[in-house]
Amino acid sequence: MRSNRLRALHAERKLILSAWLSIPSSYAAEVIAHLGFDAVTIDLQHGMIGFDAAVPMLQAISTSNAIPLVRPSRNDPAEIMKLLDAGAYGVICPMISTREDAERLVSTCRYPPTGTRSFGPARGLLYGGMDYLSGADKEMLVLAMIETEVAIANLDAIVATPGLDGIFIGPNDLALALGRSPKPEHDDPFVIERVEHIRKTAAAKGLMTGIFCSGPAGAVQRVQQGFDLITPGNDVMFLRNVLNSAMAEIRGAKRPEPSSTGY
Repeated sequence: MRSNRLRALHAERKLILSAWLSIPSSYAAEVIAHLGFDAVTIDLQHGMIGFDAAVPMLQAISTSNAIPLVRPSRNDPAEIMKLLDAGAYGVICPMISTREDAERLVSTCRYPPTGTRSFGPARGLLYGGMDYLSGADKEMLVLAMIETEVAIANLDAIVATPGLDGIFIGPNDLALALGRSPKPEHDDPFVIERVEHIRKTAAAKGLMTGIFCSGPAGAVQRVQQGFDLITPGNDVMFLRNVLNSAMAEIRGAKRPEPSSTGY
């Protein structure tokens, strides 16, 4: 079966850089996947993407060396199983707030007798290989998003969940849950302390630690902080920023003064 290269990178303590897709476009997914990211994550929670759009995006990503990850809309076994069957090699699941939530997520991503995943890998066989069943439990990554105050209270129990591979912090939802406003890489000591507490608690268990960032500068900060899996922003953010910068540069150009003849 095709190996999940992200596991090797984590074992070697190397940085994992993931793109984040919100636009339902297989062409955009293909272009971004070929830029050299270690992983590409398709966002079905806040992105404008449904299952029918996610499948060709997974196909596009598979033309590159990037590992295809998904964020489902919720901790829903039916949705997660379909995405795994479609060829996703890892799940970053939102709103995991209790040990029970984490156990349900892990069970959904593992075949019996370890879990409750239904067999029918469909495109998973094409991407992973015909021996998919024998290796899937070992290769699929399962990450729980920690983004609520309840999750912080239950953090020790969550990170001790058997089969959980890592955590991923949703900093904006976490800030809101703590009564703060979302900000790029918070300058709020209250939020900073809790983000670091989550990272250290998960890392102490040997789990992969990931976080969404507001841009390259914030991503560098998180790399230096010790996070393993970094998402520097999403496709919409980079598209907006690049086009805004291009427009500002062009509109700032000085037009020549008209000649006396008008030409």
